[in-house]
Amino acid sequence: MKPPSRQGISNDFQTPVEALIPLYPYIKREWKVWECACGKGNLVNELSKRGYEVLGTDIISGDDFLTWKPDDYDCIVTNPPYSLKQQFLQRCYELGKPFALLLPLTTFETMKRQNLFKEYGVQVIFLDKRINFETPSGGGSGSWFATAWFTNGLDLPSDMIFEKLERRVIE
Repeated sequence: MKPPSRQGISNDFQTPVEALIPLYPYIKREWKVWECACGKGNLVNELSKRGYEVLGTDIISGDDFLTWKPDDYDCIVTNPPYSLKQQFLQRCYELGKPFALLLPLTTFETMKRQNLFKEYGVQVIFLDKRINFETPSGGGSGSWFATAWFTNGLDLPSDMIFEKLERRVIE
C-alpha cells in the first residue's frame, strides 16, 4: 500500500537497516525511540532487535507526526518524507527532544532551514556512500542522492562526523 502524499510526490522509500549503524553510539539504550514515519517498519524492527524500546507510527496508521505526538518518548529517529523535510525539522525542534533525521544533503540549501539550524543548532553525521533505499516496487533506488543524519540533542563529539556506512559489530 502506497502512503498518501501531500504534494503528489511519492514518499514511499524505505530505509535499509544499515543506515542506523552510525547512530548506535549516540542513542541511549534507556531511551524510548519514536520512529514517526516508519513505513514498513525496517528501522523499528532493527532497533527493537537491538534491544531498544521503539514506538513506530506513520500517517498511514492515522498518526500524523505534524499534528500528533505520543505521551511517552525520549527521542525521534526517522527517515521522513523528503517532500516534508522542512515541516519535520521544524516540528522536531518544536518538540524539544533529541532527534536524528535522515535527510538529503540538499537540506542545507534553503534559508528557512539554515535559520532553524542557526537558532537551534544541528550536528550532522555524514556517510561515506549513498544509501540504496527500497523503492515502492521493492527494488533498490540506485542511490540517486547523498544523505546524512541531521541531529540535535544527541551530543555528538563534534558538529560534523564522517562515518563509514558498513556492517560492523555493534555492542
